[in-house]
Amino acid sequence: GRITPKDIEQNINADNLHHARTRLVCIENTSNRGGGSYYSLEEMQALSETARANKLRIHLDGARLFNALVETNISTLEVGDLFDSISICLSKGLGCPVGSVLIGDADFIKAARKYRKVMGGGMRQGGFMAAAGIYALENHITRLKDDHKRAKQIEATLLKLSFVERVFEVMTNIIIFKLKDSYPAERFVAELKANDILCFAIGNQQIRMVTHLDFTDAMLDKTLSVLQRLNETVNV
Repeated sequence: GRITPKDIEQNINADNLHHARTRLVCIENTSNRGGGSYYSLEEMQALSETARANKLRIHLDGARLFNALVETNISTLEVGDLFDSISICLSKGLGCPVGSVLIGDADFIKAARKYRKVMGGGMRQGGFMAAAGIYALENHITRLKDDHKRAKQIEATLLKLSFVERVFEVMTNIIIFKLKDSYPAERFVAELKANDILCFAIGNQQIRMVTHLDFTDAMLDKTLSVLQRLNETVNV
């Protein structure tokens, strides 16, 4: 799920009239469809250098950025130096009811506020939401490792199941795995839902699960137990 400098260089369209001019590079850290995989500091530095050498701006979709940072011990300042703009989601691993943060220089933020207004965005009396965001940033970053630990335990169980064909390496809090064709993804999702466990199919027999602030050790134990029970009853 991660791109390389070569991917950038091979896809720059400067002046072909039939295509949009390449102006921007965007990366996602962690990578959702990559199973929560993350970039190293060296990888991000190389991407940033390549983008700037080709006069391209570079944006970081950091919806789950802090999941990556707690695993790599990279500082926010080190990341901030590499990008023209960064977005961070407060309502995923950090546990807020709603909210995202956009980071950039003064001109960029001024333009972003203009576009937000054009699109009907904005919220009156949003201080209580901002308070939730501040609380999350002060209290919920280091605990992300708890989510990662629980995700690794699910991964370990999945690797032993007869109906699972492949498990993407679990690096943070996202678990993606592929079921064998003999066990339809829709059936698997329904059987877990019947046991009050929610997940969803993302196509081609692939299942996505995510651990988060409200997923407790007791829920983890139940999930592992249900998966093991299914393994005993499903014929593949």
